[in-house]
Amino acid sequence: MNALALLFVALVAAIHLYIVVLEAFLWTKPLGMKIFKTEPAFAAASATLAANQGLYNGFLAAGLLYGLVAADPIGLHFKLFFLGCVIVAGLVGAATVSKRILYVQSVPAAIALALVLAAR
Repeated sequence: MNALALLFVALVAAIHLYIVVLEAFLWTKPLGMKIFKTEPAFAAASATLAANQGLYNGFLAAGLLYGLVAADPIGLHFKLFFLGCVIVAGLVGAATVSKRILYVQSVPAAIALALVLAAR
């Protein structure tokens, strides 16, 4: 169970690293605009905001990655805290931006959280 929990935490961290790349570096590129369903003018006007969002997603990924390598109880606390943050961020994003965010962020994080708790 512990290996599965660690795998899901790593998956959530990887998702957020991917989001960092999309928001911070590819926001105004065709791939970024396709994924976020934006037009060139909007993407250009909001690029600094997207880069800032990317930075926050990077913090979430960094916290999860530290939780994976730190010894318990610190590692456990980091995993629990940052998975909780991801779940809340995904819920807010789903309520305010797109329901798709619920499935991309909150659901994998909730599964990882359940597995981490079950592995204790």
